Amino acid sequence: MSKVFKAYCRIYQNVMKVACNFLDWSEPELIKGAGAVRQLPAHIKQKGIDNVLVVTDKGLMSLNLLAPLFEELDKANIRYTVFDNVQPNPTINNIEDARELYIKNSCKGIVAFGGGSPMDCAKACGARLARPKKTVPELRGVLKVIKKIPPLFAVPTTAGTGSETTIAAVVSNPVTHEKNAINDPVLRPKTAVLDPELTVGLPKKITSTTGMDALTHAVEAYIGKSNTKGTKAAAEKATKMIFENILEAYENGTNLAARENMLEASYLAGIAFTRAYVGYVHSIAHNLGGMYGTPHGLANAVILPYVLDYYGETAYKPLAKLADIAFSDCASLSTEQKAKYFIEKIREFNAKMEIPAKFDFIKEEDIPLIAKRALKEGNPLYPVPKIMDQTDCEKLIRQLMV
Repeated sequence: MSKVFKAYCRIYQNVMKVACNFLDWSEPELIKGAGAVRQLPAHIKQKGIDNVLVVTDKGLMSLNLLAPLFEELDKANIRYTVFDNVQPNPTINNIEDARELYIKNSCKGIVAFGGGSPMDCAKACGARLARPKKTVPELRGVLKVIKKIPPLFAVPTTAGTGSETTIAAVVSNPVTHEKNAINDPVLRPKTAVLDPELTVGLPKKITSTTGMDALTHAVEAYIGKSNTKGTKAAAEKATKMIFENILEAYENGTNLAARENMLEASYLAGIAFTRAYVGYVHSIAHNLGGMYGTPHGLANAVILPYVLDYYGETAYKPLAKLADIAFSDCASLSTEQKAKYFIEKIREFNAKMEIPAKFDFIKEEDIPLIAKRALKEGNPLYPVPKIMDQTDCEKLIRQLMV
C-alpha cells in the first residue's frame, strides 16, 4: 500500500472526526430494569403513536417472549402488525417485505424486538421508508439517508450488538454475498428498553458470542483514532463490566444482576463505537458473514485477538490502559506486557466459553475476495491504529483457518 493512500485514509478520518461534531448525537430515552418492556406501550402512546410495526423473528415468537409487549399494546389501544420473517443476517428482501407491510397497514412507528438482525432489519426498513427511491445498496455508506425515519423503539433480547443506540444497520445481499452497512444518525432509535428478563432464556452459545461482540465494540472504538472523552469513558466502563459479568451470565443464565450488567455494558459499547467507529475485526467479520453466513458475534469473538496481534505496538498503550481497568493483577507489567496480557485474556475467556480459536469453513479461493471487500469497508473510513493492505488482510484471514 502506498504512503499516499495511507495519508489519504488519515486525512479522510480526520475530516470525518471533525464533521461528527456537527451531527446530532442525542442518545435514546432509556427504559430499564426487570419487566421494563411492559412500560414501552404507554411510552409509545405518549408519543402520539397508535399503530406500530413490530419487527422480530420466528424464534422469539415461538418462545412467546413478545407476549408481555403484545398484552400492554392491547391495553394501550395501540394497533400492531408483526413482521417475524427476519433472517439471521437480514437480507434486502427482508427489508423490502417489512417496508411493504408497514405501508400496507398504515403504521406510524417501528418496534424492533430481538438481537442484531431484527434491529438491522427495522433500521433499514426505516431508511427505505425515508428514502423510497433509493435501494439498500444505494444507501450503503455514510450519511446516505439524511431524512427522518419513522419513530423507532428498540428492545434488545441479547447483550451484544448495542444496536439499540447505534447509527448502523447491516443488510446482506443474497446474490453477491456482500453486506451493505448503512451508517446515519437518523437510524438511531428514539427509545431503548433494557429488560434483563428478556435475556434470561438465551442459550449459552448466544450469551457468549453476543457478549464478546459487545467487547469487540468497546475495544475497537477505544483503540481507534476518533475517540472523544465520552466514548473513551463508555468503552472503559463497558470493558470492565463485560469481563466482570460475562462468565457469570454464561454459567448462571438466570442471574438477573449479571444479565442487567451485560445489557448496560452492551449499551455503553454501542455508545462508544457509534461515534468512534469500529475496525478491521468488524470489516472481516461482516464479510465472513456475507460469504458463509457466520453469526456476527461469533465472527467478532474469534477474529478480535488476531487483529489486535496485527496492530502490535500501535495499540499497546490503549490496550494496556484497558488491562489496568479490567484486571487487578497486571499492575507491575510493562505497557507491552499489559497489552499482550489483555489479548491473552480475550483468548482465555473465549476458551472458557467454548468459542473456537479458528474457523473450519474458510476456503482458500475465497480469501482474496473476502479481503478485498473487508478493506473496501474499512478503508478509508475506520480510524484503526494501523492501516491494513490486501496482503496483510489475506495473511490474517489465513491465520483464522484451521
